[in-house]
Amino acid sequence: MTDAQRALAGLAAAIAARDAQALEDAVDRVGASAAAAAVEEVLLQSYLFVGFPVALEAVRVWRERSGTDAPTPAPEDPAVWPERGRAVCATVYGGQYDRLRANVARLHPSYERWMLEEGYGKVLGRSELDLRTRELCIVAQLAALGVPTQLYSHLRGALHTGASPADVAAALAEAAKVTTRDRMEEAMAVWTAVQTRSQSGSA
Repeated sequence: MTDAQRALAGLAAAIAARDAQALEDAVDRVGASAAAAAVEEVLLQSYLFVGFPVALEAVRVWRERSGTDAPTPAPEDPAVWPERGRAVCATVYGGQYDRLRANVARLHPSYERWMLEEGYGKVLGRSELDLRTRELCIVAQLAALGVPTQLYSHLRGALHTGASPADVAAALAEAAKVTTRDRMEEAMAVWTAVQTRSQSGSA
């Protein structure tokens, strides 16, 4: 990982940690390391995982401490979101893509549609930040949140999008700076399970 990617992952983790000082420190660090456009994307995608209230607070801290004004929104065509979402989701989930869709649809069909159209199509499919960096930031965020099932999927997703095991370990190290020991022990156990499966050749 580059210094900028580490700082972006650190920001994602700090948002999830909901620690005011950790967030301020992460904002200051990322402002000195990463392009503002990349920071904006990590802030935007965070609402998918931490919700609007927490994500909006992170954006407020970024605006105040960086002095960066809100960007001018680029034109968007919602008609492209479904197809783009399916393509991005398939990249992240690989051979488990069809199973994922079926499992989520069983929970609620609206969640399956929203996952593809909003999560992967509208947000994670945006071209302003590469998918590998997005997935590494998601890994750091989910580790800090303590949600092992989703973390498992996105650890594999990071590998599917071109991250190396060293990249993933670096993202997890960023989460370790801001979350609890118990959550990190859980996250590292999940990472071990993912590596074992990857080494066995499972999809």
